[in-house]
Amino acid sequence: MIDRLVGIAEAVRDDVLQACRNQSVAQLSAYDDSGPGDTSFAVDRVSQERLVELVGGLGTCVRLVAEGLPAEGLVLGGSTPQVRLLVDPLDGTRALAHQKRSAWVLVGVGPEGGTLADLTASVAVEVPTVKAAYGDVLVARRGAGVQGTRVDLRTGARAPLAVHPSRARTVEQGYGGVARYFPGDRALLAAIDDEVSARVLGPVRRGTAQSFEDQYCTGGTLVELAVGHDRWACDLRPLLPGRPLCAHPYDLAGWLVAAEAGVHVVRPDGGPLNAPLDLEADVAWAAYANDAVRAQVEPHLQAVLRARGLL
Repeated sequence: MIDRLVGIAEAVRDDVLQACRNQSVAQLSAYDDSGPGDTSFAVDRVSQERLVELVGGLGTCVRLVAEGLPAEGLVLGGSTPQVRLLVDPLDGTRALAHQKRSAWVLVGVGPEGGTLADLTASVAVEVPTVKAAYGDVLVARRGAGVQGTRVDLRTGARAPLAVHPSRARTVEQGYGGVARYFPGDRALLAAIDDEVSARVLGPVRRGTAQSFEDQYCTGGTLVELAVGHDRWACDLRPLLPGRPLCAHPYDLAGWLVAAEAGVHVVRPDGGPLNAPLDLEADVAWAAYANDAVRAQVEPHLQAVLRARGLL
């Protein structure tokens, strides 16, 4: 079943890429706030429609829970599903619609009634910008590690892709930080980021860059951690007053890819991800590339959050 899900995710990728080649940025980035989940863009509708068609042909009874579908999901292939497919048909839509950087098709496989902690497999398929020649495919099975493949999108040729997190023992001169995507809460999130950095790396040394950040989508950030580009990341939005627009479980459908690569993916308090496999729960998370980075950052992150009454 996992191999067939990879095929489905790649078919969605191909359809979205074709739409990106044939439509303008203005067409692709037209948006709609009327449905459940995050804001949808025109390019999202391509992935959502294709997903339902392909999952319906699996021949296995599943409940498909995906951004853009009804909140209760769709039961396909039977009447009593034991398996729930948690899917983000396109994570990072904004950047892709504007042809800035890759988006990701994310698939998580878990039991009916389970949580993110119960996922047994995750798939992350890259949907690059139209000028890119290659796209990556990462597949994780619980307890069996993660398999990476780099696909030549011109010829279909495939090559193995090494997947392992950074082995650096410090965050200094590496990428990491606090997600802060939208206006309204960025000042608070940036202040938390700065406080953690000061605790970990010491006072700012003017004229010297101590570390760097990359505000990427949730699925993309977890892939960046899995392949060794980033050293830590966290999304604290559900902890803030007023509950701004937050990550939802489908944004973390690919979290097992990072975890099976060796990344620590947890709640900000260090506990396991326990959000239900639905479209509505707000999910706060933190991820660390290895034991040393977690030991360096996590105590200070938690101390800052506690001091602000957020944890």
